[in-house]
Amino acid sequence: MSATQEYWLSGPIPEVPALLQPAAHALLQSVREARQYVSDFPEDKLWEKPFGRASVGFHLKHLTGVLDRLLTYVKKESLTDAQFQYLKNEANGEDAPSSQELILNFETKVNEALDYFKTVSETTLTDERFVGRKKLPTTVIGLLFHAAEHSQRHVGQLLVTVSVLKG
Repeated sequence: MSATQEYWLSGPIPEVPALLQPAAHALLQSVREARQYVSDFPEDKLWEKPFGRASVGFHLKHLTGVLDRLLTYVKKESLTDAQFQYLKNEANGEDAPSSQELILNFETKVNEALDYFKTVSETTLTDERFVGRKKLPTTVIGLLFHAAEHSQRHVGQLLVTVSVLKG
C-alpha cells in the first residue's frame, strides 16, 4: 500500500468483522493524516489557540482521550478517575508530551481499538450501550462508528489549525 493511498482502498484488515472495516479504515487514516499534518509543525505553537479555537495539542490529546472513553462505554464499563482527569486536562499543555508523542499515544489507542474490533461479533453490533452519567442510549456499532467519525472530524480541524499557525 502506498503512503498516498487511503486505507479504505487497501482491502480488508485481517480479522476485523466486515461491518467494522469502515470504522477501522477511518481510524487508521486518522493516524496517518495526523502524523502527516504535524510532521514539521513547530512545537512552540502546539498549544497556541488561533482565533480562540482549539490548539493542535488539544486535538492530538482529544483524539486519544475520546477513543479511550468510547472503548470503555462499548465494553459496558464506567470511566475511571484517571479518564476523568485526562478529560479535564485535554486542553492543558502543561507538562504535555511533544506532538510526536501525542501522535504515538493516539496510534497506540487506535491499535488497541483495532484489537478490540477483532473480538466483536457482528451479531452484537446492535446491542444497546449507554454513554456518560446520563446513560444516553446507543449501540455497539453506534459507539464504534462514532469513534471513527469523531476522529476524522478532529483530524480535519487539526489540519486547519496547523495550516493557520504555519501561515
